[in-house]
Amino acid sequence: MSDHQHARPRRRRHRREPRPRGTAWSRGIVLAVLQLLLAVALLFHDQLPGSLGLASLVASVLPWLGAFAALLLVLGLARRSATATLAFLLPAAAWGWVLWPRLAAEPVPSDDLTVVQHNVSDENRDIAGTVGVLLGAGPDVVVLEEVTPPLVEQYTRAFGDALPHREVHGTVGVWSVHPLRDAEAVDLRPDGAGPGWNRGMRVTVLPAGDTPGVTVYAVHLPSMRLSPAGLDVAARDQSIGLLADALAADGSDAVVVAGDLNATPDDPALAPVTALVSEPRHGFGFTFPARLPAVSIDHVLARGARVTEVRVLDRTGSDHLPVAASVDLPWS
Repeated sequence: MSDHQHARPRRRRHRREPRPRGTAWSRGIVLAVLQLLLAVALLFHDQLPGSLGLASLVASVLPWLGAFAALLLVLGLARRSATATLAFLLPAAAWGWVLWPRLAAEPVPSDDLTVVQHNVSDENRDIAGTVGVLLGAGPDVVVLEEVTPPLVEQYTRAFGDALPHREVHGTVGVWSVHPLRDAEAVDLRPDGAGPGWNRGMRVTVLPAGDTPGVTVYAVHLPSMRLSPAGLDVAARDQSIGLLADALAADGSDAVVVAGDLNATPDDPALAPVTALVSEPRHGFGFTFPARLPAVSIDHVLARGARVTEVRVLDRTGSDHLPVAASVDLPWS
């Protein structure tokens, strides 16, 4: 018998997985600090500095900070870190404190005035399909943005007898069941914008009967832009200030502001406007981008009247989703 046959089989040694260094309490300190920062961002989002667009950026992703906290929790569990795992309770509690009331709030529909707002996109070629979605909400007033001159007549024909009254200025327009009067431009041009930048309009809607008119603002504010210095919000913030000035000077009994404001309700930069007109805070109302909605930047707000419900409508050929708002009029 050969030596090879007498050799004992070698036992395979199982490699032990390396254990994480440190204790369960000393590991994951960085993850715990990030959880703490998320909690601070949630609780004090309206007090963050506006430089480099930080406050606007955090406001835009505010509901999603909970998802980021959950991701950090998973990493903490993978690290077997008790510190990082328990730290998740901080942003979880902060998220619940700040955002849960919006999910729990119950909307109160009103049939006084239904206002539909939509940035239809100047590249949208499905006019008929878009109008079908908007009319499906039973609107009294429709406010559109990015309505370039070639599209105005197409939308007017598509709305037909359902919305026979129309006023358009620049790339914003109002179509209505009720007569319109006193249409005029609202200058929202930021520095550097030429005379062709016309994205603000004011018009009075005259409901049936002897009731007073409702002043409707159709607006499209500048978008935020990424720049080497951060998030550039200067043009948008300047237009917000101009809109706030116009609203403060408006003595109408009832005012409705509808448009693409390129700001979420939590953005402190929008405070000059939301101090004068308001909207209900129920749900998140994500409207952009339409393919995978992640932020709420399309709004219907009011003063003198009350917006009682805002709901997001089905997708159209635009990169935004439309919204329909129920407005309770004070004299009804």
